[in-house]
Amino acid sequence: MKKIYMDYSATTPVKQEVLDAMMPYFTENFGNASSIHAFGQDAKRALESARSTIAKTMGTTPETVYFTAGGSESDNWALKGVMRANKAKGNHLITTTFEHHGILHTCKALEKEGFEVTYLEVDAQGRISLEALEAAITEKTVMISIMFINNEIGTMQDIKSIGEIARKHKVIFHTDAVQAYGNVHIDVEALKIDLMSISSHKIYGPKGVGALYIRKGIKIQNLIEGGAQERNRRAGTENIAGIMGFAKAAELADANLEEHIERLSALRDRLAKGIIESVDYSRYNGHPTERHPGNVSVCFEFIEGEALLLSLNAKGIAGSSGSACTSGSLDPSHVLLAIGLPHEIAHGSLRLSIGDFTTEEDVDYAIEAIKEVVHKLRMMSPLYDRVLGGK
Repeated sequence: MKKIYMDYSATTPVKQEVLDAMMPYFTENFGNASSIHAFGQDAKRALESARSTIAKTMGTTPETVYFTAGGSESDNWALKGVMRANKAKGNHLITTTFEHHGILHTCKALEKEGFEVTYLEVDAQGRISLEALEAAITEKTVMISIMFINNEIGTMQDIKSIGEIARKHKVIFHTDAVQAYGNVHIDVEALKIDLMSISSHKIYGPKGVGALYIRKGIKIQNLIEGGAQERNRRAGTENIAGIMGFAKAAELADANLEEHIERLSALRDRLAKGIIESVDYSRYNGHPTERHPGNVSVCFEFIEGEALLLSLNAKGIAGSSGSACTSGSLDPSHVLLAIGLPHEIAHGSLRLSIGDFTTEEDVDYAIEAIKEVVHKLRMMSPLYDRVLGGK
């Protein structure tokens, strides 16, 4: 049976070049970067080289890059660290209703501590109103946290304008760029981003490694107390092998970014067009152009997303109904509800995300498989039977 992976937004395979870059740090270069002997100093030099590589890919300097265990940790540190450290200024944070749960659950935790959170609505394409954002800022607003690209429907926000609004009102701006980093151009200085979360395993690097960009001068609490690692802000022996893999993945992504965007965008449009044109009662979710180059989010009426996923899996196609972090939930996606879809349509969602190893043949096979599976499932639906009966 043909096996096609179309869940790159959940995770990506580790590229061979990345694995090759990691291997020496499991064996001969195994030193602790905090040790003063030669083994430790070799590891320290590797660590700082990786930091410089990643800083360069986002248009900043090495001392602003802090390594973490991934995107969720970076999100938690950004929000909790900034809000707790700036209590004297205010207690108000602004975000949106369709952030990743790494942000939403952190906001709920902060509310329990007495902080106030404003959740901005999004339009039918998943974009916020810049006017509503500016109107929500008060004298007590400390921070704005709005994701760069939505992980489910692929919509990209106007990050530069958000950054300008935040800077104008002297409010700290954080963005969860886990889906954006390595897939679109990012210059934190030009976009006026103060903090940014990124993750390795979304760009063909290893799992369990990420980073938080923190602009110089930002007041933030330490994440973990203990040793002096990460300039005293996140204690714990560094995962040198993982960090070296992350840096190699970032280097490869940056070097091939233009080609990556062009190729994926063409495949994405081919996939979306093929699905929408061949399946009635289907809806393409997200912004039509300002979106992730490899994301296709579709809803099909009269079927359940879980049944669709299982049927596609039987045909060798790996997709998802939304975020991998909530794949065990039977509730409809909070993202799809946020853009105004009713429960019955949101339940029939499918997210296909393509990547560097996706081919045109994969896309065409997926289109035909989806057409066949949706038809089969609808034939078992009493709701669809009523539609046919009315024709």
